[in-house]
Amino acid sequence: MLVPHRIICGFTQTLCSRRPLSSLTFTPSSLSIMPRKQRRGGNKEQRWIEKPDSNRSERPSTSHSTSVGSSNATTEAVTDRLNALSFTERNRQPNGSLPSGQFGSIHVPVQGQEAVWKPKSYGTVSGAKPVEVDKAPVNQTVGLGNVTTASAGKQNAALSKLFGGSLLENFTVDNSTYSSAQVRATFYPKFENEKTDQEVRTRMIEMVSKGLATLEVSLKHSGSLFMYAGHEGGAYAKNSYGNVYTAVGVFVLGRVFREAWGSQASKKQAEFNEFLELNRRCISMELVTAVLGDHGQRPREDYVVVTAVTELGVGKPKFYSTPDIIAFCRKWRLPTNHVWLFSTRKSVMSFFAAYDALCEEGTATSVSKALDEVADISVPASKDHVEVQGEILEGLVARMVGQESSIHMEQVLRDYPPAPLEGADHQLGPSLREICAANRTDEKQQIKALLESVGTSFCPNYLDWFGNEASDSHSRNADRSVLSKFLQAHPADFSTMKLQEIVRLMKEKRYPAAFKCYHNFHKINSVSSDNLYFKMVIHVHSDSTFRRYHKEMRYRPGLWPLYRGFFVDLNLFKANKERAVEFSKGVNAAVETRSDTNGASAKDGLADEDANLMIKLKFLTYKIRTFLIRNGLSILFKQGEAAYKAYYMGQMQKWNTSAAKKKQLCKMLEEWAVYIRRKMGHKQLSSSTYLSEAEPFLEQYANRTPQNQALVGSAGSLVRVEDFLAIVEAGRDEEGDLEPERETTPSKPTSMVKEAIRKDEGLIVFFPGIPGCAKSALCKEILGSSGGLGDDRPVHSLMGDLIKGKYWGKVAEERRKKPYSILLADKNAPNEEVWRQIEDMCRRTKASAIPVVPDSEGTESNPFSLDALAVFVFRVLNRVNHPGNLDKSSPNAGYVLLMFYHLYDGKSRKEFESELIERFGSLVKMPLLKSDRSPLPESVSSTLEEGINLYKLHIRRHGRLESTKGTYAKEWAKWEKQLRDTLLENAEYLNSIQVPFEFAVQNVLEQIKPIAKGEYNAPSTEKRRLGSIVFAAVTLSVTEILGLLDNLGAKDLIVEEFLKKSNLKSNLTKAHVTLAHKGSHGVTAVASYAPYLNQNVPIAMTALLFSDKLAALEANPGDIGGEKLSSKNEWPHVTLWTAQGIKAKDANMLPQLVTQGKATRLEINPPITITGVLEFY
Repeated sequence: MLVPHRIICGFTQTLCSRRPLSSLTFTPSSLSIMPRKQRRGGNKEQRWIEKPDSNRSERPSTSHSTSVGSSNATTEAVTDRLNALSFTERNRQPNGSLPSGQFGSIHVPVQGQEAVWKPKSYGTVSGAKPVEVDKAPVNQTVGLGNVTTASAGKQNAALSKLFGGSLLENFTVDNSTYSSAQVRATFYPKFENEKTDQEVRTRMIEMVSKGLATLEVSLKHSGSLFMYAGHEGGAYAKNSYGNVYTAVGVFVLGRVFREAWGSQASKKQAEFNEFLELNRRCISMELVTAVLGDHGQRPREDYVVVTAVTELGVGKPKFYSTPDIIAFCRKWRLPTNHVWLFSTRKSVMSFFAAYDALCEEGTATSVSKALDEVADISVPASKDHVEVQGEILEGLVARMVGQESSIHMEQVLRDYPPAPLEGADHQLGPSLREICAANRTDEKQQIKALLESVGTSFCPNYLDWFGNEASDSHSRNADRSVLSKFLQAHPADFSTMKLQEIVRLMKEKRYPAAFKCYHNFHKINSVSSDNLYFKMVIHVHSDSTFRRYHKEMRYRPGLWPLYRGFFVDLNLFKANKERAVEFSKGVNAAVETRSDTNGASAKDGLADEDANLMIKLKFLTYKIRTFLIRNGLSILFKQGEAAYKAYYMGQMQKWNTSAAKKKQLCKMLEEWAVYIRRKMGHKQLSSSTYLSEAEPFLEQYANRTPQNQALVGSAGSLVRVEDFLAIVEAGRDEEGDLEPERETTPSKPTSMVKEAIRKDEGLIVFFPGIPGCAKSALCKEILGSSGGLGDDRPVHSLMGDLIKGKYWGKVAEERRKKPYSILLADKNAPNEEVWRQIEDMCRRTKASAIPVVPDSEGTESNPFSLDALAVFVFRVLNRVNHPGNLDKSSPNAGYVLLMFYHLYDGKSRKEFESELIERFGSLVKMPLLKSDRSPLPESVSSTLEEGINLYKLHIRRHGRLESTKGTYAKEWAKWEKQLRDTLLENAEYLNSIQVPFEFAVQNVLEQIKPIAKGEYNAPSTEKRRLGSIVFAAVTLSVTEILGLLDNLGAKDLIVEEFLKKSNLKSNLTKAHVTLAHKGSHGVTAVASYAPYLNQNVPIAMTALLFSDKLAALEANPGDIGGEKLSSKNEWPHVTLWTAQGIKAKDANMLPQLVTQGKATRLEINPPITITGVLEFY
């Protein structure tokens, strides 16, 4: 088997000419090796010119407007403040260098000059002096937008009208109204794997083995998403802009240029901004900093790593391949990530085995070393994770890329060697931490200080941050009517039409998302009564939205993806007839010729399902800190140590943590809980600075034993942040990555340990179901059952149909009144919004919750089958005098049932159950249908399907309007009658397929009682191997081994006597030949056997060795597919027996004992072969 050529760093310089990347070709040649940590060298004169975007055309840009009623005084104040917030660059220093600026005694140097400045230790406030927020930056001329004061006055009237609301209010949508929308910044679509992790891994291995794709793996840095599209294009966090997060990002990115380019930094900053603007590019980065709150480890340095480059153009965003990202970054000297490529079956299987061996104790050093050894190509990062972040590694991201990616990568590494850091030895001015430490007044002061330090070359004005400073909090926000006018207007181009389609679908499906519109202050000079500009942020609130949207894409092939970090420029304008005709022709032509698929950029020719295959692989050392310590703080302080234990036991079960690690973690976390509660009292430790307490605790715990050290991973490199933490105003944190990271974890304790749900806690039993699921009847039976739910807590019920006002508010009130009771919430709880309310109630009132759901097979997109729906409708139409008036006398009962049915639309049964288990830690299934029932009659299924189709038509046109009103009122009346007639005709069938109600009640009680007592283990949604890999071995049949020993004993009296004396036959229960052990031979040695996993291996037994304390068979592994399999052990053997107190590994000493005359060796001639299976342990 040929071993692919490995590259462990960059290539040396070659004589290849510098050409645009898109036109480069690669010719294999000899490749020399560069040391892994080398970062300098290369041709300073190299040129790489980006190919012009042929698709780009001039047209109106996009965003939104505001209707803010305010007095003339307020409007003038806003206008005046805007005039003071944008600055020209008249007084710029020669060569585009930064202007001199004063930070107290610290002089920010002109590029190329020497600075008089000494770094201060982090955590002090003397490194830089505070700035005055109300003063313009030094050497900037006050102006409006990018014009001087002289030309700014004519814009005041437009601003007054804009903020007074009249411009948007008077902007009416008619046949001449058009909208233009362009994506301004975005990150990769969030594709949720519908397969299990194991299924994804199997598919990845299969594709690489067949030569269809390459596996690309990169490090996951522990930070926040930051996107940059040029100065006017904007700086963005995950779901927001114009705040301290983006100011920090701009500062760190600007500092990257200073470090990389030295005296040329200002010039390159301006060129970079111009390039992004002219070519409509957006770069996405992982922003890793200690000033924005704690993740898994406080980084040693504040830095960014480029993770994506997006070509926005005039169509669907296209994402650069990783080789192209590296070429782009090396041209601009931007930091890149560590990337590994696996293009053979052997390497890809070795990778997954290496991860499995390291998943519970891997750190940045051990993981990088292992992957370097098994990868076909390794491209080190510009900034070493250990040096800038530390040893605690969040994880790895593995995804499929095109089969030719390896060739492309080799070509790029050859043609674009790493450039030197020309400013590495320069004085760069105050650091991020020192600026934040010196400016502690408020968020605005910190933002301004950071932007001033960046300089005018990179940040000419501060409109995105201070466009609303002088008015109330709504001065930047646009009126909600912007969105409706955008959707009503004609699309000016194909992109706008597709973006309208995304918004319409999300609103129609009621996906949990917000469409936030803001004034675009960069376009303020172009605003007129018939030309308005806005920015729109598409903020997705729940990961389930991405899953549901992705399913919708399968049914709508032309639908654009839903991106993470989704920002759009909007322009509403009027067009004359000539332009209108042009727009119409352009859109129609684009619709006919475009072949937009759901793959963001065809993904190297891979089919969508395979192109989007991605898996995130996290490490336990990181999860201990974030998921188990940080995310458990609220539970620990609010609900106590027993609830906290239930929480972390539930997490470990979900991760399939090994028994040994579980035991170690329980001991450590029990000690942590006692320690931190004793130290903090009733004051909860802040999650943003939790490492100030956790890191010293982990350090002293790790120092006790090597076992503890392996568990913790690394500790002791604490960076003090309290004096320089960024100030975030209350209620303004919209950066999702900075919220406590949740791995779809329950917000309350799960019922994993017996003491978790105690008698002094309450319990809520609720019903995610549909009318007719028999919840009220079940509640009555539970109330009337003898012994209640098995303990002495009182049980009471609240029936939704009898409660006036907000039901769940009433439930919360009852929980406060009776905190230790069991409450039966007799009302359908059909969606995530209700589930969140229940979770919140559990947190606030010290309770647990149990969802009870009707059992059903479900469909691909709904947790309830048509059979179940038919029974629910049948039950409703057979009841009378229902308190909620939903019975046989209701004229639109069928419509109401369909409405409830569609509240669950978009979730398969597996997703539905998994989400409830993950949220609440338990799930009770109420039996509904007999398993041996005959299929649903055709007349029933066709009638229900007709109703579902009619419901979809009705919703698209009328939204939530009652079925008795609107266009389809007659059709509804006709269908309701047909439904009743059909179900009546099939009454006997519908009655016969239901399980007896008494059986269902008893079954539910049997499930609820153990949960109420805390004796329940939540079901796992995926069964797989527990823990991490320790060694590779060939497992052998004990029966065959015993047969071999019997034969040897029959031929040799000494052997027979030994077998009787040692009672070996009775004691031998398992047998294997160890091939490699992680502790003795290393991770990669174990991982190297992955290609042979689960394959048969012939093992030749050549001798029996035994002493009074040990016995083993000498083993010689054979071939697999013509390839010799060898053991890393010096003496391959099968340990058969050890005396009491003797370890199995001591069997390795038997050959030496034979030499010393302390053991006996019996040759087996000819050798006897026993075939076993290669497995990981």
